[in-house]
Amino acid sequence: MADELFGDRDPIGRRIRVSAGRRGVSEAFTVVGVFEPEPNIFTAAIKNWAVFPYTSAMKRLKASNWQAQILIVPRDDVPQAEVIDQVVGAMRVARGLRPAEENNFAVLRSAQLLEQFDRLTGVFFLVMLALSSVGLMVGGIGVIGIMMISVTERTREIGVRKALGATRREILWQFLVEAAVLTLLGGALGMLIGWGVASFVRNFTPIPAAIPLWSVVAALAMAILTGMLFGLLPAHRASRLEPVAALRYE
Repeated sequence: MADELFGDRDPIGRRIRVSAGRRGVSEAFTVVGVFEPEPNIFTAAIKNWAVFPYTSAMKRLKASNWQAQILIVPRDDVPQAEVIDQVVGAMRVARGLRPAEENNFAVLRSAQLLEQFDRLTGVFFLVMLALSSVGLMVGGIGVIGIMMISVTERTREIGVRKALGATRREILWQFLVEAAVLTLLGGALGMLIGWGVASFVRNFTPIPAAIPLWSVVAALAMAILTGMLFGLLPAHRASRLEPVAALRYE
């Protein structure tokens, strides 16, 4: 905001006029400092913002305080429990609460916020795991159907190969490899689509979306494993065909 308002000029000491509130209040303020936050996903989402003193915002801009919060960073030599007791006491005095009355405010430690975030990400991980499992199951059923059709259509080919000396193991591995290649190509196509979506999100939103290399390798390995696992039944059926019966198949 300092760059857009003042460019290369020093903003300290300059006057700006701010309009806010339901009544369209317009007040003049003096710039006393410039704050640059640490880079994160939210700094790109909200590019222009300013910090006002609490009392000035309440009195002159008619700001609402129903969602007000106070961030407290204690000294390293002060125990956290002592800090919380002091904060609770100061807030109760400021709000005029009697000893028998309950707190009408909440005190949250940074560790609690991290615990809530961990629980949220844990639930998200379980949901994604369940959806991925269902997707693999549906894809595996599709692999079984496709490979069963392939075995049926290539029965005579299987008979010819067996008549020429192919063993059951060779027939089994032939269809297992075909199933693995089928799921590998499907997984690679899905990864390309995911890469495109991640690139779109990264370029057009403040979210730094990216796909790590290990997840790509893990996804492709899981696709191959799924193809071989669900292609085992059709491959076993193909390997068990008798050469004579297969050659007579129409």
